[in-house]
Amino acid sequence: MPAFDHNSLRTRIADAAVSLSNNAIVPALVAAAMGQGGATLSAHGALVVETGAFTGRSPKDKFIVRDSLTDAKVWWDNSGAMAPEKFDVLLADIAQHLAGQALFRQDLLAGADPQYQYDVTVLTPSAWHALFIRNLLIRRDDGIAVSDKAVPVTIIHAPLFQADPARHGCRTETVIALDMSRNIVLIAGTRYAGEIKKSVFSLFNFHAPDQGVLPMHCSANLGPEGEAALFFGLSGTGKTTLSNDPNRPLIGDDEHGWSQNGVFNLEGGCYAKTVNLAEKAEPEIFAATRRFGTVLENVVLDSDNLPVFEDVSLTENTRAAYPIDVLPSIARGSVGGTPKTVVFLTADAFGVLPPLARLSPEQAVYHFLSGYTAKVAGTERGVTEPQATFSACFGAPFMPLHPTVYGRMLAERLRTSGAQAWLLNTGWIGGAYGTGKRIDIVSTRRLLSAALDGELDLVDMRFDPLFGFEVPMSVPGVEDRLLDPRQCWADGDAYDAQATKLVALFRKNFDKFGPDADAEAGPRLQMAAE
Repeated sequence: MPAFDHNSLRTRIADAAVSLSNNAIVPALVAAAMGQGGATLSAHGALVVETGAFTGRSPKDKFIVRDSLTDAKVWWDNSGAMAPEKFDVLLADIAQHLAGQALFRQDLLAGADPQYQYDVTVLTPSAWHALFIRNLLIRRDDGIAVSDKAVPVTIIHAPLFQADPARHGCRTETVIALDMSRNIVLIAGTRYAGEIKKSVFSLFNFHAPDQGVLPMHCSANLGPEGEAALFFGLSGTGKTTLSNDPNRPLIGDDEHGWSQNGVFNLEGGCYAKTVNLAEKAEPEIFAATRRFGTVLENVVLDSDNLPVFEDVSLTENTRAAYPIDVLPSIARGSVGGTPKTVVFLTADAFGVLPPLARLSPEQAVYHFLSGYTAKVAGTERGVTEPQATFSACFGAPFMPLHPTVYGRMLAERLRTSGAQAWLLNTGWIGGAYGTGKRIDIVSTRRLLSAALDGELDLVDMRFDPLFGFEVPMSVPGVEDRLLDPRQCWADGDAYDAQATKLVALFRKNFDKFGPDADAEAGPRLQMAAE
């Protein structure tokens, strides 16, 4: 099959526009967004916008074109399928919808390693969305080497276009459609900007394994000798907070690849949650929200145009999008050496998991595939006790291939690199949510530091009878009792009952991966019963 002509598609869409703003820089995009309406400047110059009905991603409206390339590769249990002819009709209809509108074009890069780079063009009628993606991807003047073999990707963004399920083969008037064969993305019917960012990640996650690259939904920073540390974790587990360390330069906060060269950032910016953001706890992120050109999504302003990060009246998923180079400590070139440490973060609201555990390579793959954290009681109507949340590879909505594909690659990376994996629980101790207390951030940081610095290589470990992993008996600066969650419960029998419940949830979730996944590396009900 001949290569698809992206230049022709891009030119056709651009030529039909009434006007085209080509690679406008931040001041021009801010001015254009203000002129289009619906955007406000904060007191410090951030651009504040609302995303309307969609304040988060719409995973059920995401579709992959089912063709000869994707048919046998995609994990269709996790992805909606769209017929190629339906995609072509959708493309034509969106192109017609955008004809005669003013458009903004941004030509950007994804992938800090030139060997695994994407040449990404985004076309949108919305100035603030153009600014958002300019902040989030790699700008061509960022100092990142540009490959002349970068894979072309075209994203056509039409937030006000309403899809027709019968005509376009989708579910609702909202659609995110990815053609993996031609690397075209169509986004319509939603103003939530995260869909643009994550569509690039989804394309990368499909193609990267064929290039020998493990795609990862994680943050990453650098140790003193240039070795990387990886932080996997779902929302609310502390991934962004813990990886932003002034003593460890940040490679990136969300999307990375692990190649034979080491780790590289897919992006050139950060998309940080801002709910309850406080300057004392997260000074670097707080400062970024006060920067001219930062995009604040669904953040409420007070009468002085200052952000009220505690106000979640629009959504709890308030966000800030800013270039990574506004942070004080970042890795040069957004790359790092081979990882020495891999950290899986979980916020266990059941109060069962220890604050820190050392994982064997097999256990690491098990927890990678499980992707566990927990919702707390009271976050949703009718939820009266903790609810387990599992997301394969800590990012199932963005993983087009079966999770075991990524799991096998992680196993190989751990084997060849010798990286040590840890499970770090930032959740509850001494009882489940509502009874116990959240593990304090000072203890969490101390445990993380000990794991990263190799302090725990020779300390005594105990075998955990539930999960089979090893738990440190003592860590300087942390109360010994904190390391054994059962000791922290007032009622040991109640702990055992809660633990048995969580083990059962882990095992039930893991069944969906089938015989290719090693369930033996996980917890066992008979262990819990004992």
